[in-house]
Amino acid sequence: MNKILVTGARGQLGSDLVTALCQQYGATNVIESGWRAPSDRSSSFAFEVLDVTDQGQLQKLIEHYHIDTVYHLAALLSAKGEQFPDRCWDVNVNGLRHVLEAAQRFNLQVFFPSSIAVFGPHTPKLDTPQVTVEDPTTMYGITKATGEFLCHYYAHRYGVDVRSLRLPGIISYSAPPGGGTTDFAVEMFQAALRSETYTCFVRPETRLPMMYISDAIRAILGIMQADSNAIKIRSSYNVTAISFSAAELVAEIQTHLPHFTCRYVPDFRQTIADSWPSVIDDSKARADWGWQHQYDLAAIVTEMLEKLRAHSQNTQS
Repeated sequence: MNKILVTGARGQLGSDLVTALCQQYGATNVIESGWRAPSDRSSSFAFEVLDVTDQGQLQKLIEHYHIDTVYHLAALLSAKGEQFPDRCWDVNVNGLRHVLEAAQRFNLQVFFPSSIAVFGPHTPKLDTPQVTVEDPTTMYGITKATGEFLCHYYAHRYGVDVRSLRLPGIISYSAPPGGGTTDFAVEMFQAALRSETYTCFVRPETRLPMMYISDAIRAILGIMQADSNAIKIRSSYNVTAISFSAAELVAEIQTHLPHFTCRYVPDFRQTIADSWPSVIDDSKARADWGWQHQYDLAAIVTEMLEKLRAHSQNTQS
C-alpha cells in the first residue's frame, strides 16, 4: 500500500494533486505537509508542519508514517525567488537533497517538479529540445537546473527511483498564484470575473508554454505510475500542452466576457519571461511513457471561468 507524503501541499499544484492522490490511494494514505499549518483544518488529510531544510525533521516524518513515496513540491517560485534568493536556494536545493537522501536511505519513490525556468537566453525558443542549453537567469531557474542534476546523480549513483517533469506555466482555479512569472494567466481570469481592467506585467505578444491543472495532474500521475523501464530520463522530461500569448488569452476570455479589458505594464517579470522558450518539444515524454494533453486554450478558458464562478458562489453562500 502506497503511503504518500506531499511537501508544499497547499500550493497551486499541491492542492489539486492531493485530491487526486486521495482518489487513487485513499485519504488515510496521503499526508500533507507545509512550512506552516493551514488556517483551514477541515481537510480529511493528515497535515504535518514541515521545514524541508530540516533533514532530521523530514526523516522522522517519513519513519513515523512509513512513507514510501514523496511528491516533493515545496519550493519558492520564480518571482519570489528573485526577492529572496538565499531562501530560494536553501528550500529548493537543500530541501530536494534532503528528500533524495531520505529516498536513498528508505528506498522511496520521488517526484520532483522542474520547470521551463531551467532554460535561458541561449536556449532555442521554438521547439526547445529535450537536451539543450540550460543557462537560467533567475535563482529559481538555477535551483531547478541544480535539482535536475541532483536527480540524475542520485538515480544513477544510488538507484533512487526519482522522476521529474519540466513543467510549463500551470493554470489553476483552486489555489491563488504563488509568485511565478506565469501568474498573469490566472490573475487575468480573476480580474475578468470581477469586471476589472487587468494590468498585465508582460507584453501582449509574450508567448509561453502553458498547461491546465488537470493535464498537469495527469502528467504527474502518469510518469509516477509508468513502468520504471519506460523512464529513460532521470533528470527531467520536457512536458507541455499549448503555448499562447497574453493577448491571445485576453481575446479568448473576451469571447465569454466581451467587456473585459487589459492594459500592459511590463515589470521585472518581463525579463524573466523573455529568457524562457515559447514552444517546447516534449516528444520524448510522449514516446517513452505515453504523455498526451487534453486541454486547448478554448477549453481552458471555458472551464476556468466556470470553476472560478462556482468557487465564488460557494464562498459567498
